[in-house]
Amino acid sequence: MITNGEGEILLQAEGLTRAYGERQALHALDLTVRRGEVLGLLGPNGAGKSTTLRLLSGCLPPSAGRIRLGGVDLLAEPARAKRRLGYLPEHPPLHPELSVQAYLAFCARLRGVPRGRRAAAVERALERCGLGEVRRRLIGRLSKGYQQRVGIAQALVHDPALVILDEPTVGLDPLQLRAVRALIGELRGEHAVVFSSHILSEVQALCDRVLILARGRVVYSGAVREQARADQVVVAFAPDPGAEALATVDGITVEQAVGEGEWLLRLANEAAREALLRRALARGWQLREWRSPASSLEQLFLRATQQEAA
Repeated sequence: MITNGEGEILLQAEGLTRAYGERQALHALDLTVRRGEVLGLLGPNGAGKSTTLRLLSGCLPPSAGRIRLGGVDLLAEPARAKRRLGYLPEHPPLHPELSVQAYLAFCARLRGVPRGRRAAAVERALERCGLGEVRRRLIGRLSKGYQQRVGIAQALVHDPALVILDEPTVGLDPLQLRAVRALIGELRGEHAVVFSSHILSEVQALCDRVLILARGRVVYSGAVREQARADQVVVAFAPDPGAEALATVDGITVEQAVGEGEWLLRLANEAAREALLRRALARGWQLREWRSPASSLEQLFLRATQQEAA
């Protein structure tokens, strides 16, 4: 067990790199995930998300770097390290000829769940993933949404400390989406979760932190929302004075337009704030909005990936 005063570290990657011939799919990724955290992995298609998850789960060997699961080196002791891991790949490893219950019992046995605890483990996985009513049905006859839930259940059946999910909500209807999101929120308590998704609202609602990849490189790692700078403000006046008029106010720098008639400004000091309000009063600019410029995840994603492309 590795702790550092902020919770047990369940996943740690250092300098993780993967090359396919001359093409590098992932460049020197560093990552730490602690118990109780939910980490979202984002990026455009081809950014390296699935490659990253396959490396972290031990399904693909790295070209360079190191991975530790609960302090155990994944390359040196793969069997011991993977006991703490549950993984849902992009294409769930299902057996269509088996019933849901039989398949989960098979997965529990593969994962080393003791014989006397397998029935309870399977029952808990069925309950968690809302599969009780289809437990005796053949997997091959289930809808895609139910098959996806079976894939999630096999990742949870042995109650792992760390759960890695590659696009867990693909193919789910709105009710199933809600159930899976609730499940991920439930897992936060005693586990750690790493999952990829193209749905930014889903990541923003569920994740504590986010890692954004572009062309195999980490372009952002941190909070889902950036902290607003204390010296920035978004303002909107009616009529709109325009950037040139705003820039003539002492201590004001116009950063950019953020909407029709809305401007992101940087204030040199408190006096600049007062000067702007005095100018607005003198010129008849009626204040419509004055707010903190906290970035949304969509803005953060677009800015990070576009900067890497540039």
